[in-house]
Amino acid sequence: MKKSEFDLEEREIISPDTSEPITCTSGEQAVEELVRLYDSATAFLKEKLQLVENSDPVKKKFRAFYPELKFEVLTYGYVDTRLSFGHVTEPGVYKTTITRPRLYKQYLVNQINLLIGNHHVPITVGVSNTPIPIHFAIGDGEEIDFSPQELNFSLRDVFDTPDLAIMHDEIVNGTGFVYEDGTKPLAPFSAPRIDYSLARLEHYTGTGVENFQQFILFTNYQFYVDKFVDFARSQLAEPSSGYLSLVTSGGSELTNSEDEINWPARMPQMPTCHLTRKDGTGISLVNIGVGPSNAKTATDHIAVLRPSAWIMLGHCAGLRNSQNLGDYVLAHAYLREDQVLDNDLPLWVPIPPLAEVQVAIEDAVAEVTKKKGYDLKRVMRTGTVASVDNRNWELGVNSGSVRSLSQSRAIALDMESATIAANGFRFRVPYGTLLCVSDKPLHGVLKMPGMASEFFRTQVNNHLLIGILAISSLREMPQEFLHSRKLRSFEETSFL
Repeated sequence: MKKSEFDLEEREIISPDTSEPITCTSGEQAVEELVRLYDSATAFLKEKLQLVENSDPVKKKFRAFYPELKFEVLTYGYVDTRLSFGHVTEPGVYKTTITRPRLYKQYLVNQINLLIGNHHVPITVGVSNTPIPIHFAIGDGEEIDFSPQELNFSLRDVFDTPDLAIMHDEIVNGTGFVYEDGTKPLAPFSAPRIDYSLARLEHYTGTGVENFQQFILFTNYQFYVDKFVDFARSQLAEPSSGYLSLVTSGGSELTNSEDEINWPARMPQMPTCHLTRKDGTGISLVNIGVGPSNAKTATDHIAVLRPSAWIMLGHCAGLRNSQNLGDYVLAHAYLREDQVLDNDLPLWVPIPPLAEVQVAIEDAVAEVTKKKGYDLKRVMRTGTVASVDNRNWELGVNSGSVRSLSQSRAIALDMESATIAANGFRFRVPYGTLLCVSDKPLHGVLKMPGMASEFFRTQVNNHLLIGILAISSLREMPQEFLHSRKLRSFEETSFL
């Protein structure tokens, strides 16, 4: 059979000219070069895309590559291991591909400077051999003015497209990942994996990824989003608050408390608001909706932004008759029956409570409820939270599920908390959970129309305020201390 004149084997691969890798002695210098290489590569791809828009199929393939950081250590030496990151564990060559260096500028500067300062060895910046998919080269709010379906040739014949085979989580899963050339990973995520998540985040939340803040609040009710907007308006009206703007799904940006929000006609799957600060240490509130699958989706993608912490503020079923509606549950342990992370994080792996987050939440509860010490037990219990994947779990009370809940000493049940905590553990993001008891099915107290609405009206404000106060406390801590060493495995990447 005659080969097609456009057979890929006959295509000429055209790439931008590349320079030799350069050696950098500071994070600032390295990031400047990363920006130059990335901008050059993406500009090349965008230029060629416009060039072929109205052309016949060409016997060419246009390819540009992600920039790359490479770091080589020859000796063990002495390094300061008090931090959970900023150093490598043994001699060797380490590398990582980089995307969107402008978005990650401060993160990259910090991580690189720690690495260089600890080992007294420079870092090399060059061009990798990992192609940039054309889909990911179009970013930062840019849009192409034609549909790929309008082309008279297949886009993937002429440009590289996303390759799911290299968008994995083997590095963060701690399974001993090593690159084919024997080098070890310098960072927890590769550039293609990050690009994939950044695109998914914009799709699910309806906001630009550049608006995400370092502290994340998750909820499973729109009531919290509405109250968060009210809180944001009060902060924008107070110049000394430190908050600059509120960015919402749909692209509204409020810098004045009286500004209107133009919510999109069709809300995204996970409505999101960002209360921003100049240094990025504001709060992003994400309504993930109901279920462990949504919780996994949100955290899988937000993790690539390397947030400082995330906290779940949700509703739960109280499992003890001594609990009252509106009581709080501070999770100290998790019974993981959500099933969505079983392949990535085995059930036998314990998910430990993080002291810094737990104390911040408990102190915030005491401040809002005006109860302290022994008296705080009247409105809050600490203990195990069970997370399940069945919203109608109550219908199986005769199947033995209640006995297992009792044996676990669980005090509350929901559908998202264990997923968010487990993914925080897995991705090395400090995590915490504060739930509010909204029903007690085992004791005949079910959510009823009207009663639920009244409950929401009276409880959401305090619950949300507790989460915000907890974040305010965490914000005051040195961030390098917030990231606990207990979240790190035997062989860790230098980058957080």
